[in-house]
Amino acid sequence: MKEEFLEMIAQHQNIIHKVSRMYRDRVEDCDDLFQDIVFQLWRAYPNFRGDSKPSTWIYKIALNTGMAIYRKKSPSIETTESLPEIHANESSVSENEEMLYDALHQLSTTERAIVSLYLEGYNYSEIGSIIGISENYTGVKINRIKKKLKEILK
Repeated sequence: MKEEFLEMIAQHQNIIHKVSRMYRDRVEDCDDLFQDIVFQLWRAYPNFRGDSKPSTWIYKIALNTGMAIYRKKSPSIETTESLPEIHANESSVSENEEMLYDALHQLSTTERAIVSLYLEGYNYSEIGSIIGISENYTGVKINRIKKKLKEILK
Protein backbone atom coordinates (compact mmCIF):
# COMPACT_ATOMS: atom_id res chain seq x y z
CA MET A 1 0.00 0.00 0.00
CA LYS A 2 2.81 2.43 0.90
CA GLU A 3 4.58 1.93 -2.43
CA GLU A 4 1.33 2.48 -4.40
CA PHE A 5 0.66 5.66 -2.45
CA LEU A 6 4.18 7.00 -3.00
CA GLU A 7 3.93 6.24 -6.72
CA MET A 8 0.60 8.09 -6.97
CA ILE A 9 2.04 11.10 -5.13
CA ALA A 10 5.14 11.11 -7.34
CA GLN A 11 2.98 11.05 -10.48
CA HIS A 12 0.71 13.86 -9.27
CA GLN A 13 2.94 15.96 -7.04
CA ASN A 14 2.59 18.91 -9.42
CA ILE A 15 -1.05 19.20 -8.29
CA ILE A 16 0.02 19.44 -4.65
CA HIS A 17 2.71 22.01 -5.53
CA LYS A 18 0.18 24.18 -7.39
CA VAL A 19 -2.34 24.08 -4.58
CA SER A 20 0.36 24.80 -2.00
CA ARG A 21 1.55 27.78 -4.03
CA MET A 22 -2.00 29.08 -4.43
CA TYR A 23 -2.67 29.17 -0.70
CA ARG A 24 0.76 30.14 0.66
CA ASP A 25 3.24 32.88 -0.26
CA ARG A 26 6.46 31.94 1.48
CA VAL A 27 8.48 28.89 0.43
CA GLU A 28 8.51 27.53 3.99
CA ASP A 29 4.73 27.84 4.24
CA CYS A 30 4.31 26.15 0.85
CA ASP A 31 6.47 23.27 2.05
CA ASP A 32 4.41 22.97 5.23
CA LEU A 33 1.15 22.98 3.29
CA PHE A 34 2.60 20.41 0.87
CA GLN A 35 3.31 18.10 3.81
CA ASP A 36 -0.12 18.74 5.35
CA ILE A 37 -1.79 17.82 2.05
CA VAL A 38 0.29 14.65 1.73
CA PHE A 39 -0.64 13.75 5.30
CA GLN A 40 -4.35 14.18 4.53
CA LEU A 41 -3.95 12.10 1.37
CA TRP A 42 -2.18 9.38 3.35
CA ARG A 43 -4.99 9.33 5.91
CA ALA A 44 -7.63 9.13 3.17
CA TYR A 45 -5.78 6.68 0.93
CA PRO A 46 -7.21 3.49 2.47
CA ASN A 47 -10.70 4.75 1.51
CA PHE A 48 -9.76 5.63 -2.08
CA ARG A 49 -11.80 3.20 -4.19
CA GLY A 50 -10.83 4.50 -7.60
CA ASP A 51 -14.33 5.80 -8.41
CA SER A 52 -12.68 8.93 -9.78
CA LYS A 53 -9.32 9.59 -11.41
CA PRO A 54 -6.45 9.76 -8.90
CA SER A 55 -5.78 13.36 -10.01
CA THR A 56 -9.38 14.36 -9.24
CA TRP A 57 -9.22 12.70 -5.83
CA ILE A 58 -5.89 14.40 -5.06
CA TYR A 59 -7.21 17.79 -6.19
CA LYS A 60 -10.29 17.47 -4.02
CA ILE A 61 -8.32 16.64 -0.89
CA ALA A 62 -5.56 19.15 -1.67
CA LEU A 63 -8.01 21.99 -2.25
CA ASN A 64 -10.06 21.15 0.84
CA THR A 65 -6.88 21.00 2.93
CA GLY A 66 -5.55 24.21 1.42
CA MET A 67 -8.80 26.07 2.03
CA ALA A 68 -9.18 24.75 5.58
CA ILE A 69 -5.61 25.49 6.59
CA TYR A 70 -5.69 28.88 4.81
CA ARG A 71 -8.39 29.97 7.23
CA LYS A 72 -6.31 28.96 10.27
CA LYS A 73 -3.61 31.21 11.68
CA SER A 74 -1.09 28.45 12.41
CA PRO A 75 -1.09 25.72 9.77
CA SER A 76 0.10 22.69 11.66
CA ILE A 77 -1.18 19.19 12.18
CA GLU A 78 0.19 17.14 15.03
CA THR A 79 0.11 13.38 14.75
CA THR A 80 1.78 10.26 15.97
CA GLU A 81 0.83 8.35 12.80
CA SER A 82 3.61 7.16 10.55
CA LEU A 83 3.73 9.09 7.29
CA PRO A 84 5.85 8.19 4.27
CA GLU A 85 8.73 10.58 3.77
CA ILE A 86 8.03 12.92 0.87
CA HIS A 87 9.90 16.15 0.27
CA ALA A 88 8.54 19.15 -1.53
CA ASN A 89 10.97 20.13 -4.23
CA GLU A 90 11.27 23.76 -5.10
CA SER A 91 10.44 24.61 -8.65
CA SER A 92 11.52 27.70 -10.49
CA VAL A 93 8.72 30.15 -11.15
CA SER A 94 8.79 32.52 -14.10
CA GLU A 95 7.89 36.19 -13.78
CA ASN A 96 4.53 35.60 -15.50
CA GLU A 97 3.74 32.72 -13.15
CA GLU A 98 4.66 34.92 -10.20
CA MET A 99 2.26 37.62 -11.45
CA LEU A 100 -0.47 35.00 -11.84
CA TYR A 101 0.10 33.67 -8.30
CA ASP A 102 -0.02 37.23 -6.95
CA ALA A 103 -3.34 37.75 -8.73
CA LEU A 104 -4.67 34.42 -7.48
CA HIS A 105 -3.86 35.41 -3.91
CA GLN A 106 -6.36 38.25 -4.31
CA LEU A 107 -9.18 35.78 -5.02
CA SER A 108 -11.27 34.00 -2.42
CA THR A 109 -10.31 30.45 -1.46
CA THR A 110 -13.16 28.99 -3.51
CA GLU A 111 -12.31 31.14 -6.53
CA ARG A 112 -8.71 29.91 -6.33
CA ALA A 113 -9.87 26.31 -6.29
CA ILE A 114 -12.16 26.84 -9.28
CA VAL A 115 -9.54 28.62 -11.39
CA SER A 116 -6.93 26.00 -10.52
CA LEU A 117 -9.18 23.19 -11.73
CA TYR A 118 -10.17 25.18 -14.82
CA LEU A 119 -6.52 25.77 -15.73
CA GLU A 120 -5.87 22.05 -15.34
CA GLY A 121 -8.48 21.34 -18.00
CA TYR A 122 -11.29 19.98 -15.86
CA ASN A 123 -14.73 20.51 -17.38
CA TYR A 124 -17.51 22.42 -15.63
CA SER A 125 -19.20 19.23 -14.45
CA GLU A 126 -16.00 17.89 -12.87
CA ILE A 127 -15.19 21.23 -11.26
CA GLY A 128 -18.71 21.48 -9.85
CA SER A 129 -18.46 17.97 -8.48
CA ILE A 130 -15.14 18.64 -6.76
CA ILE A 131 -16.15 22.04 -5.36
CA GLY A 132 -19.74 21.09 -4.56
CA ILE A 133 -21.64 23.44 -6.88
CA SER A 134 -23.78 22.91 -9.97
CA GLU A 135 -22.33 22.76 -13.47
CA ASN A 136 -24.20 25.94 -14.50
CA TYR A 137 -23.03 27.85 -11.44
CA THR A 138 -19.47 26.70 -12.19
CA GLY A 139 -19.72 28.40 -15.60
CA VAL A 140 -21.02 31.59 -14.00
CA LYS A 141 -18.23 31.57 -11.40
CA ILE A 142 -15.55 30.98 -14.04
CA ASN A 143 -16.76 33.94 -16.11
CA ARG A 144 -16.78 36.17 -13.02
CA ILE A 145 -13.31 34.98 -12.03
CA LYS A 146 -11.96 35.70 -15.53
CA LYS A 147 -13.29 39.27 -15.34
CA LYS A 148 -11.87 39.70 -11.85
CA LEU A 149 -8.43 38.43 -12.91
CA LYS A 150 -8.41 40.74 -15.95
CA GLU A 151 -9.01 43.68 -13.65
CA ILE A 152 -6.33 42.56 -11.19
CA LEU A 153 -3.75 41.97 -13.94
CA LYS A 154 -4.28 45.39 -15.62
